[in-house]
Amino acid sequence: MGTTRRREASVASAIAVLALVLAVVAPGYFSAENLSDLFLANLPVLLVAIGMTLVVVTGEIDISVGSTFAVCGVAAGVLAKAAGSVWIACVAACLAGAMLGSLNGALVAFVGIPSIVVTLATMVALRDGLRWATQGAWVQNLPPAFQWLGLTQGAFPIVAATVAALLTGLFGWGLRHVAAGRAIYATGSNPDAARLAGLNPSAVKWMAFTILGSLTGVAAVLNAVRFNQIPTNAGIGLEMKVIASVVVGGVSVAGGTGTVTGTVLGVVLLAAIGPALTFLGVSAYWERAIQGAIILVAVAAEGVRHAASRRPVRVAVGARA
Repeated sequence: MGTTRRREASVASAIAVLALVLAVVAPGYFSAENLSDLFLANLPVLLVAIGMTLVVVTGEIDISVGSTFAVCGVAAGVLAKAAGSVWIACVAACLAGAMLGSLNGALVAFVGIPSIVVTLATMVALRDGLRWATQGAWVQNLPPAFQWLGLTQGAFPIVAATVAALLTGLFGWGLRHVAAGRAIYATGSNPDAARLAGLNPSAVKWMAFTILGSLTGVAAVLNAVRFNQIPTNAGIGLEMKVIASVVVGGVSVAGGTGTVTGTVLGVVLLAAIGPALTFLGVSAYWERAIQGAIILVAVAAEGVRHAASRRPVRVAVGARA
C-alpha cells in the first residue's frame, strides 16, 4: 500500500472511530437535521478543497481563496439584483472566480512570482477592495428566487449534494485517468522532467489555479443562496480550513502526490470535530487545538516520509564517492 493510501486509510479509520463513539455516546449527532446542517456548512470547504488539491499537487498554494469566495458571493447578489436573473448572476459569479484564479495562475506560472507571495497580495487586495466598494454593507433585498435557487429548503440540500458528488467524482477520476490530470502529477513531481516529456508546466499550473477559482465561485454561489442577505466578510479563515483538509488528506505540500479521495476524507474529519465536541459535552475551545494537533501530525508524517525517501540517495552518493 502506497504512502497516500496509508494516509487515506488512517484518516478513514479516525473518522470511523469518531463515528462509533458518537453512535454510542451521542446518537443525536446523526439526526437528519444535524447532518444536513453539517453538510451545508462545510460544502464550500469541500468544493474549494477539490480545486486546492490540484494546485498543491502542482507544488503551489493559494491562500487567497477566502477573499475570492467573498467577492464571488457579493457579485452573485449584486448581479441578481441588477440583472433580475438569478442564473445569469450565478454563472457570472463563477466566471469571476475563474478570472481571479486565472490571474493568480498567470502571475505564478508565466511571470514566475512565488505563489505564496502572489496569493497573499491578492488576498489582501481583494478583501480590502471589497470592503472599500461596499463600505462593509451586506447585500440585502435580494430577489425572492435567489434564496435556495428558487427551490424549497428541503430540496436544495439534495441538489447541492448532487453537485458536490458529481464534481468530486469528476475531478477524482480525471486526476487519475485523464491526460490533464497526469500532467498535474508530472508537473508537481518534477517540472523539468515534465518539460522534457513535452508538457508545459506553466500552462498546467495556470489551469490548476483557474479551476480552483472556478470551484471557489461555485462554492460561493451555493453558500450565498442559503440566506436572504450576503455578508461582505464571508470566507474569513476559509483558506486555512481548505489547506488543512488537503494536507490531512495526504496531499504532499511538496507536490506530486495526493488524491481527491484523501482530500474529501480530510474535509470530513476536520468538519466533524467541532460539532462532535458539542455533542460529547467537551468545550468547543478544544476544537482548534485538536485540529491543530491533527495537522501537525500530518505535516510531521510528511516530513518523515520525505527524509526517508532522500536517505537512500545520500547513501548511494556516498558509496560512489
